[in-house]
Amino acid sequence: MAVWGIGVAVYFVAITYRTSLGVAGLDAAERFHINASALSTFSILQLLVYAGMQIPVGLMVDRLGAKKVLTLGVVLYTLGQFGFALSASYPMALGSRALLGCGDAMTFISVLRLGARWFPSRRGPMIAQIAALVGMAGNLVSTLVLARFLHTFGWTPTFAASAAGGVLVLIVLLLFLKDHPEGFEPPPAPAEHTGAGFVRRQIADAWREPGTRLGMWVHFTTQFPAMVFLLLWGLPFLVEAQGLSRGTAGELLTLVVLSNMAVGLVYGQVIARHHAARMPLALGTVGATALMWAIVLSWPADHAPMWLLIALCAVLGACGPASMIGFDFARPANPPERQGTASGIVNMGGFTASMTTLLAVGVLLDATGDNYRIALASIFVLEAAGVCQILRLRGSAARRERERLVVSRVEAVHVPA
Repeated sequence: MAVWGIGVAVYFVAITYRTSLGVAGLDAAERFHINASALSTFSILQLLVYAGMQIPVGLMVDRLGAKKVLTLGVVLYTLGQFGFALSASYPMALGSRALLGCGDAMTFISVLRLGARWFPSRRGPMIAQIAALVGMAGNLVSTLVLARFLHTFGWTPTFAASAAGGVLVLIVLLLFLKDHPEGFEPPPAPAEHTGAGFVRRQIADAWREPGTRLGMWVHFTTQFPAMVFLLLWGLPFLVEAQGLSRGTAGELLTLVVLSNMAVGLVYGQVIARHHAARMPLALGTVGATALMWAIVLSWPADHAPMWLLIALCAVLGACGPASMIGFDFARPANPPERQGTASGIVNMGGFTASMTTLLAVGVLLDATGDNYRIALASIFVLEAAGVCQILRLRGSAARRERERLVVSRVEAVHVPA
């Protein structure tokens, strides 16, 4: 728990940095004199780098181990956060967010690998949910602490001081983190496990598994509604479209995070005990999210009532835990030496959807004169596409998983003398 906790602390700081723009979006628009499309470019570029790095990071984790990858990640996202604090121009700020996204991309897959090395496989779903839960606590730091500091101390002192968290976890990481317990070293990689040919085979073999592709589409469909809300457009929507104060809007963003943490514990326990619950929980979360957004965006009055906004934020809190289910489809579909690569493919899903929606909302806001009803309706398009892919792949993924289970049981019983 102590060693794995260090990795989770690294992820916690990464989430704090990733979501810091969510409470500073209006300040960033004023500081850099930009419109909605340009503002969304911050998060789009950050997520574009993040998504593009997932497969390379997965290969790095499989090859180099979690500690080296986490170390590089901390250095990059700390430099990115500090650069963002000092940015006086829009291009410099964009470069800083790209650097931050690159470092952030190296954290979660490494934490998943640490969990696989330090805990038995049966605890995999619960360990992944707890890691995501602690990471979401980093979102609380953004919504509760950074928002207040930003209002009190201003842009540069707030973001520069937050960069100290990266320095602290880097020191602890270098001193105490280990890739695996003593006596449980993975076997050395064969000589042929190098070069571009091996990389292509590793990616192709992971992608060929229906469970990997199903996991990616589950992650794609479930994660992005809450990610878009927390990362950038939640605060402007609540303040500009719903007429709330910044303080009240910040409390609703906090509710999303608290709901995420509570639901994550429940989903982790349920999936660990009832593996068949993965698909109902994923599709149920997508359906509930779509329903709540449909009610809010079609509400006849100019402003939705507070009880409805509270219900929306509570349901959005289930998106993060539901996205973790994607890894539970990919994990049994791939051998240990391919887990990092498969996790990278899955993790691309939600961030690709988030990036697409962030761009669509920004463009539609500019095109419609800040009509949030039309802009946020783009959520339904991506949810529909994701559900179609999930329904298409779930049968073949289930059959393949049953075949693997039968083979593993036979091998466990018929051990050669």
